[in-house]
Order: sequence, then C-alpha cells, then structure tokens
Amino acid sequence: MEPAQYDRRLTLRALAEALLFEAAGPLSASDLAQLLSRGMSTSVRPDEAAEVVAALRAELEARGSALGVFEWGGGYRLATRAELAALLEAAKAPEARVRKLSPSVLETLSVVAYRQPVSKPEVDFVRGVDSEYTLSRLVELGLVSPVGRGEGVGRPLLYGTTPAFLDTFGLPSLDELPTLREIQQLLADPHFSEERARLLSLAPSPLAPPDPAAPDATS
Repeated sequence: MEPAQYDRRLTLRALAEALLFEAAGPLSASDLAQLLSRGMSTSVRPDEAAEVVAALRAELEARGSALGVFEWGGGYRLATRAELAALLEAAKAPEARVRKLSPSVLETLSVVAYRQPVSKPEVDFVRGVDSEYTLSRLVELGLVSPVGRGEGVGRPLLYGTTPAFLDTFGLPSLDELPTLREIQQLLADPHFSEERARLLSLAPSPLAPPDPAAPDATS
C-alpha cells in the first residue's frame, strides 16, 4: 500500500468520525461522501464512504471504545454503546438526566408505530381514552407527524412516525420493529423482568409527573 494512500484512509476515517460526532442526525453514505469530498477537496464515492465507516466501526470496537457507529434512521450515527446506557444515565446529575416518555405517551406512540397511518379516533379506540394531549406531545417532540387525511367523516388527520422516531429508538427502518409475538415472548421471559429490575436499580431517575390538565395524563 502506498504511504500517501494509507495517510488518505487514516484522514478519511478521522474526518468521518468527526463528522458523525457533530451531525445533528443520521448521515447516509451519500451525505457522508459529499461532506468528505468537501473536506478533502477530492471526490469520495458513497461506497468508499461506507468502507470508511466500516473501518471506523471496527477500529472503535477493537479499542473497546464507549462509542460505536450504528446504522439507523436512514444513516450512520456515532453513539454510546447500549450496554453503557444505564450506567451513563446513573452517573449523571439528576437535573441532567434525560426525561423519559410517560407511559401514556409511550402507549400512544406504540399505537401509531404499529397501525400507521392512523387517525386520532382510531388511537382513542385502541387506548380507550382521549389521546389529544399525547398525540400533540408526540408531534411536539418530533416523533410523530401528520401524513395525510383519512376518508372518514370530517377527513381526520392521519398520523405516522418520523425519521426522528427511528433515530431515537435506533431502528434502521420500520421493518425492524419487533412483532407483537416477539414482544409477548419477551415479556414472558423471566430474564427480562430480572434485567429490567437491575437497570432500574442502576438508573432510578424518576419520571416527571404528567400534566394533570391533560385528558389522559393519569392513564
């Protein structure tokens, strides 16, 4: 291998790591190739960018880095490894901990994710309560957005998940959502309950109480 080529690959790998670190969202191979081309003042193809990412991922794994390169939400992300998430959360000061979704909001998000495109009346029917607050909260968080209108009376808005939903939950696509059967098997596994209890003991950050004025805040 030519020294110049070797140096170029090292520089590409370092630049790719920096770009992924600074990116506000996932970067596709095409997006990353454009940024690398601009930074290197030379042409970098999308397939070459993908090779650079693969080399960076292998390097991070080999040195036992807390970070890894993951592919979700339509692109690559540099993020903390899953096995460190609970420890990292527990290490933070209480005011710095991530605010988690309330059970009612998470329930609404699950209905939208599995039945999309879905209208508010359909979500209400599945949940058995009014979902006005939880849907508006999910739209505010950017996890759900209107995707059209239904054919029923009044042509209600239809909701679907966004790329931010995939990014937040580390999913390459909606096809990677676990099936309902897989969820049932997971919940029935005694090891799941044990692991959940262990993680809660490591990161016991309390959820902020939901808005008492919300229609289903206590659901």
